[in-house]
Amino acid sequence: MHLDMHADGRWGDKNELVDQKNTICVHAFSDLSHISPPMFIYLLKECYLCGTRKATQKFNILQQHVFQALYNSPQPGPCTFIVQCLYILPLLGLQYSEGFGHLLMCSLKRLKNRKAVLEDFTEAKLLAAQLFVDILASYVNHEERILIKVLELFEVRLKDIGQAMFGSAERHDDLEKTKAYIERHIFDLIESHSYMTATILVEHFSVHLGESFLMKMMENKQFKAAEKWALFMGKPMICLLVQKYLEMKMLKNAYDVIKSNNLKEEFPEVQRLYKESSLKKLAEKGLWDIAELRAMKDRQLLEFVVYLAMEAGYSEKVFELRDRYSLEGFDKLTVSDKSSVGDCYLDPEKLMIDDILWVDESNGLLGATNYIEGCKVVGIDCEWKPNYEKGSKPNKVSIMQIASENRAYIFDLIKLHCDVPKELDNCFRRILCSPNILKLGYNLQCDLHQLSQSYGDLGCFRYYEMLLDVQKMFNEPGGGLSGLAEKVLGAGLNKTRRNSNWEQRPLSQNQMEYAALDAAVLVHIFHCIYNQPHSAGKAVRSKVEWKSHIVSCMGNAKR
Repeated sequence: MHLDMHADGRWGDKNELVDQKNTICVHAFSDLSHISPPMFIYLLKECYLCGTRKATQKFNILQQHVFQALYNSPQPGPCTFIVQCLYILPLLGLQYSEGFGHLLMCSLKRLKNRKAVLEDFTEAKLLAAQLFVDILASYVNHEERILIKVLELFEVRLKDIGQAMFGSAERHDDLEKTKAYIERHIFDLIESHSYMTATILVEHFSVHLGESFLMKMMENKQFKAAEKWALFMGKPMICLLVQKYLEMKMLKNAYDVIKSNNLKEEFPEVQRLYKESSLKKLAEKGLWDIAELRAMKDRQLLEFVVYLAMEAGYSEKVFELRDRYSLEGFDKLTVSDKSSVGDCYLDPEKLMIDDILWVDESNGLLGATNYIEGCKVVGIDCEWKPNYEKGSKPNKVSIMQIASENRAYIFDLIKLHCDVPKELDNCFRRILCSPNILKLGYNLQCDLHQLSQSYGDLGCFRYYEMLLDVQKMFNEPGGGLSGLAEKVLGAGLNKTRRNSNWEQRPLSQNQMEYAALDAAVLVHIFHCIYNQPHSAGKAVRSKVEWKSHIVSCMGNAKR
C-alpha cells in the first residue's frame, strides 16, 4: 500500500492517482533493513517536496519520521547509516544538504544512548573521521556547520583523524602529521575569514596560536570568535582582549567580559566608565528617571547624572536630585545659565498661554468641557509613564491635554476614570465627537491606540469626529513636533521632560508647562499655516490637500 504525507505530517490513503515520484512507501520509514542510504536520501527529498507546509514545519515532521526509522535499527547500524547518508547528501545540492544534514544528525542525537547506537558508534566514528577529512579537503562538499557537527556528534579526536588518514594512530610521527594537517586547514580557514570555525577547531584539537590570531579576529570584527578563543586560552589572553576592546572604545564589550570573568580588580575603572557611558545614552534619550534609578546606589554616579542634567539645561532635575540625595556643590546654577538654554525653546509666555488648569474632579471637568465646546480649534496630546522593562506593556495613559491658543486643560485621566467614569465619558464624548470642533494632534494614531488600550470601557475613546493629524500637513515629518514648531514658529520644544514620571502627583510646574505646550503649539502651528500659507515654506501642503486629512473615525471604532 502506498501512503502520502499530508500537509499536517500524517500518513493516510489517497484516493486519486498521483505521480509515482510524489508517493512514498511507509515501509521505508518503518524499517530501513532493506533500504540503502542513497534510496533513503532520495525518498527523504521526495517526501519533503510533497509537503505543502512551510519549510520549518516540514523539517520538524520529517525529523520525527527519521527518528522513528533510526529507532528501528537500520543496517549496519544507525550511526554508520547516518554517516553514509552524509556522504550522499551533497549530490542533492547545497539547498538540501545542509538542512537534511542537520535533520539527520539531530535525529541520531536523540538516540545516542540506545544500545544499538552505542554498539555501532565505534565503527561509525572512524567513518565520521574520514568524512571530516574529506570535507576539509573539499572532496565532499558540506557547509562548515556540518563539519563541526560531525566533529562534535561523533566525538572525533586527533587519533581518530590519524587512524583515518594513516591506518593507525599509535606512532608519534603519524599524530604529528595529523596535527600539522589540521593546523594547515585551520590557517586556510583563517585566511578565508572563517574565524569561528577555525576557533572551534583550535579548541577541539588543542592547536596553539599566538596573540596575532586574536589581533586578526579583532581587526575583522569577529568578536564572538575572539571571546571564545580568549576564554579557551586563559586569563592573560582574556585581559588582552579587554585591553583591545578599550582601545577600540567598545566599553560594553569590555565590561561584559570583565564581569563574566571576574576581572574587576584588573580593570577597576572600566565599570565606572561603562556605567557613565550608559547614563549618558539614557540622558540623551530623555530617560532621566531610569538614569536616576541606575545611579541611585552610587553617589558619584548620581552626581554624574546631575552634571548631565545641567548640560541639558534641565534645571528642574538638577534641583530635584540635589534635594532628594542631599548632594552638595549644585546650588549655584545661575539664572543666566538657565535662561541661555531656555532662549532656544518655546515657553508658555512666548505662546501667550494665560492659563494652565489641572482637572481632576467633576466640577472642573464640566467647566473645562463647556469652555472647549466654545472653541473652533483645539490641540490634543497625551502623556503616560515610560515603561523601562523590555517587552512589557505600556503604562496606562496618565494625562490628556486639550488646549486652545491661550488656555490649556490637563485632565488627570487616572483619577477621573476612577472617581467619575460616567461624567468623564459623557464630557469627552461632547468634545471628541463634536463636528463643530477641529481637534489637532501629532502622530494621532499612537495616542488614540494608547487611549483605547488604557480605557477600553469608555465609549468616548472609540469614536471621533473632525480630527486632523498636523504631521500629515507636511511633506517632511522628520524632527517630530519640536522640529515642526521650529520650522513654522521659529523655535522648538524642550523635550527633556518627555520621559518623566507622569503618574506622580502633583506634577511639577515644568511638567505642567511641557504638557500644555505640546497641545497648544498645535493650534499655533495650524493658525500660522492657515492664515499665512506661504510663510512656512514649501514643506507645507496646500489647504485643499490638508483638509482631505480630516477624519471622523479611527481604526475599527464604532459610534
